Amino acid sequence: MLNPKFYIGQIVYHQRFNYRGVVIEVDQEFSNSEQWYESMAVSNPPKDKPWYTVLVDRTMHLTYVAQQNLIASGDTSQIDHPLLGYYFDCYDNHRYFVKQAAN
Repeated sequence: MLNPKFYIGQIVYHQRFNYRGVVIEVDQEFSNSEQWYESMAVSNPPKDKPWYTVLVDRTMHLTYVAQQNLIASGDTSQIDHPLLGYYFDCYDNHRYFVKQAAN
């Protein structure tokens, strides 16, 4: 099993497309369709390394990103995204914490 570099709730920065976002899901390896990979993953990142679903700051988008394209963001200010409250319920000026399921 691989050790992902980033965790759910971490604020990251996409090095190729220059945007910040917050990780909402971590896949140990690529788990999208081959068609998506061929049309969207133009740099051909490795499929056998972790991939992340990220809410993109100041947009309504979420993206699926290869680990090689991300770094930890030096700017840990809050993310502005309409789905943020769906996934997280707490922010500590550094990271977001996953919303706990109701019993």
